[in-house]
Amino acid sequence: MAIRVCVFDAYGTLFDVSAAARALAVEPGREGFAAVWPQVSADWRAKQLQYSWLRAVTGTHCDFWQVTQDGLDWALERAGQDHDATLREALLGLYWRLEAYPEVPAMLAALTSAGQSTAILSNGSPEMLSGAVETAGLRDALDAVLSVEEVGVFKPDARVYDLVGARFDCRRDEVLFVSSNGWDAASAAAYGFTTLWVNRAGEPVDRLPARPHHVMADLSGVPELLEML
Repeated sequence: MAIRVCVFDAYGTLFDVSAAARALAVEPGREGFAAVWPQVSADWRAKQLQYSWLRAVTGTHCDFWQVTQDGLDWALERAGQDHDATLREALLGLYWRLEAYPEVPAMLAALTSAGQSTAILSNGSPEMLSGAVETAGLRDALDAVLSVEEVGVFKPDARVYDLVGARFDCRRDEVLFVSSNGWDAASAAAYGFTTLWVNRAGEPVDRLPARPHHVMADLSGVPELLEML
């Protein structure tokens, strides 16, 4: 069965989650933060994901904006930067306007030109995703932006992946699911999607029941992959 829909995770896949901290680190007067921003960015992302998993397991769902704030607060405290309320507010403000990775616009344009249906499937809240999509200028390149808020649970719950079939009336084997999170790509593979793991950091494959079907270092090869599937 040919691929009918190409679905992308948002944060870390299409949008650079380090962009907010990196941008503030070069501002005048931010020398203290400049020394610790890589740690803050990494901790922020790690806690954001950990809190989403824990809330899914314990049935205590909140929207992704809440876990984003909670993760940042933990990361700032660990780095000794939790005294700076203006830094916190600036980081959160920038998170609504994250940059897309450089190859994203051309990649999506190629898919659109080829008549491929495209979508985002993300833990992000609808408001967060709308802000990122508009900032990156990707609205016309996407047929749908799907948020876990429609089902009230975070990935990798199968109800999240169900949103794709409900929106596009497609079979699981007609979907290419693309994520920078190895656990997400593996979980989607177990669900029945064909999956691509965007392994930007060159990490080992997660030891999980399923594995991603394809691995690339960035998104530039997605159009060529679809031609082969």
